[in-house]
Amino acid sequence: MSPTLLQEVSDDHHGLAGAKNASYAHSDPLSEIPTLSGVDISADGSTPIIDMEALLGPHRSDAIKQIGLACERKWVFAVKNHGIPEMKIDNMLDTAREFFHLPEEERLKFRSADPDSVIRLVTGFQDKTRNVFVSRQSLKFHCHPVEEYKSHWPSNPPSFRENVGEYCESVRKVEVAILEAISESLDLERDYIDKLLKGHYVSINYYPACQESELDVTHGVRTHTDPTLITILMQDDVPGLQVINDDKWINVNPIPNAVVVHVGDILQAISNYKYKSLLHQAIVNCEKERVSIASYCYPSDDAMIGPAKKLIDKVHPAIYKDFTYREFHESMWRVKCSTAKRLDLFKPSSD
Repeated sequence: MSPTLLQEVSDDHHGLAGAKNASYAHSDPLSEIPTLSGVDISADGSTPIIDMEALLGPHRSDAIKQIGLACERKWVFAVKNHGIPEMKIDNMLDTAREFFHLPEEERLKFRSADPDSVIRLVTGFQDKTRNVFVSRQSLKFHCHPVEEYKSHWPSNPPSFRENVGEYCESVRKVEVAILEAISESLDLERDYIDKLLKGHYVSINYYPACQESELDVTHGVRTHTDPTLITILMQDDVPGLQVINDDKWINVNPIPNAVVVHVGDILQAISNYKYKSLLHQAIVNCEKERVSIASYCYPSDDAMIGPAKKLIDKVHPAIYKDFTYREFHESMWRVKCSTAKRLDLFKPSSD
């Protein structure tokens, strides 16, 4: 099946009222993506692994320190013993595959170019600027509270709403607990970030196997950072996620029953650039399809974002001004950008 081509404005964040009427200042420039000299694809990036059970016991402070070091040095870590039952994970991944194996006309019922839609299908497209095909297909939707949104979700496959709803409720609990630990790792109140939260968004991602003759000109998804606090990624057993660290592409290979957590743009701002938003991409292969489930909590529109006052002093001046989450998203539509450089608009020098 050939993916339907769509001209996408951005497929890495949820919509915001008024965004579809915004005018663009420029297209996504090639200069945003770092040019890496001597790129080395590592077989194993030795991603830090955090045991989430430690957050519940007497060793919580040690686990928080480990999370802080991972956010500061690697910008990504894996979490085991997170509490999401293995059955819910398997059901979610199986349901994702079933959806993307449906006939095209069934899936395309959810196609929408409206970023304000509560659910939309994003299909593969041709990037004519870089002469590559971006093959990822994604079903993106709001999911908190589940009961408010599940009626908008697919009813085919029949298990979709039940399996997806159970996973979304479980993964949100994990994310809130991790965000509490991240707040403490910055020496902030445990609920500092929690108080900003409003909704929850999920992207079910499908990467078809690629013909070998087209492998050099096909990307799963291009290099980018996420406009999130953190992103939680559940992968199946097929490798594909790559991250930049020490000027090298590093493979983040799947770890059974573990989730990958990485820093997003909003956390970069709150941490005053102590924790950096992770540059990452997804590659495809010629043998197997790949499925991943990305999820993140997002703030309310009027939530005030900016460096935590406790992290600002004479030695560490504020890198960013305060801004609302609405202002952040509106700016993303005015100046289309795929990396954390989108935060440059909120630096004091940008006045």
